[in-house]
Amino acid sequence: MAVSILDLKRQYKQIEKEVTASISKIFENQHFILGENVSKLEIETAEYLGAKYCIGVASGTDALLLSLRAMGLKEGEGVITTSFTFFATSGAIHNAKGRPFFVDIDPVSFNISPAKLREFLESECDRAEEGVVFKKDKTKIKIVLPVHLYGLPCEMDEITSICKEYNLKILEDSCQAFGSEYKGRKAGTFGEASAFSFFPTKNLGGAGDGGLISTGDENLAKRLKKLRVHGSERRYYHDEIGYNSRLDEIQAAVVRIKLKYLDKWNKKRAEIADLYRAEFERVKEVETPFCPSHSKHIYHQFVIRAKRRDELKAYLDQKNIGNMIYYPVPLHMQTCFGFLGYKRGDLLETEKAADEVLALPIFAELREEEVKEVVREIANFYSGSR
Repeated sequence: MAVSILDLKRQYKQIEKEVTASISKIFENQHFILGENVSKLEIETAEYLGAKYCIGVASGTDALLLSLRAMGLKEGEGVITTSFTFFATSGAIHNAKGRPFFVDIDPVSFNISPAKLREFLESECDRAEEGVVFKKDKTKIKIVLPVHLYGLPCEMDEITSICKEYNLKILEDSCQAFGSEYKGRKAGTFGEASAFSFFPTKNLGGAGDGGLISTGDENLAKRLKKLRVHGSERRYYHDEIGYNSRLDEIQAAVVRIKLKYLDKWNKKRAEIADLYRAEFERVKEVETPFCPSHSKHIYHQFVIRAKRRDELKAYLDQKNIGNMIYYPVPLHMQTCFGFLGYKRGDLLETEKAADEVLALPIFAELREEEVKEVVREIANFYSGSR
């Protein structure tokens, strides 16, 4: 039995009539940019998240980039983040003219380790009047950028406490975590700002690129709204140089429809994750994802640690069982970031995870027999190779 890692067609069949009607109305009105759907989506997502303000932008990548700009990151200033994430996290830091500093992950959650964050600040940095500076070259560090990877929130109490102690701002990368919770509070409401992605494969995905920024700061929200339209608050008058990063009406309309079903779909993903765990109890070579009792994991990805991962992947590919490696090359080892001076061995848990992780099929419409087929083939691989 072939099993796809993701089948968006099954989801679309449930909402096809709503989507068709909404998009038809947009074409009738011929208002495609920053219209009614964008305005309503910003209100609805703010209510859902428990945020004061939400600002629609063109992508999750732009959500990070514009947030860094709006939060006052200056050329050459540092941002502490994880190396075990999608490229956009650090790409946005670089494109905002900042400098990424990587700290290691917690091996259980795959998220940035608060202990490693504190260790870096204590051992590699000196306190400055307005925060901290990197000892080796006196680079001023301004922001910590935690990533809620795979849909599991970071340990935000510890991270927030450390950032307050060192006078550092927090920008959350919540691009994989719309709807996840930490101690009853939605991811994306802990920092000065948070970036979300509506890329089609996300739990809350559009029909193309799209993104969102949440914030509780009115002045930050105003600046973000200017930055997304070339730095202009009044048409053809520009206070600063911004970007063309507007969320279009079609994307907003699709996301508004899906938002109504998001909790139901996320609940189903969690049930599928529990089924995977039960089925994997007999496969000792596999370690399933962890979720602490105080968090709500939305399982954007169901990522296992697997012995002889690359061989297992090749076997599953042969059996037409969907799988992906998120992420095979950590950011500190990417060729384009070679100028930062990192080398293999600098972030041991990150590098170990990159060699062992494998994402398996998970989406709300995945059937029980498909889950069992995935686990059956993985069990067959390990039993046949003993």
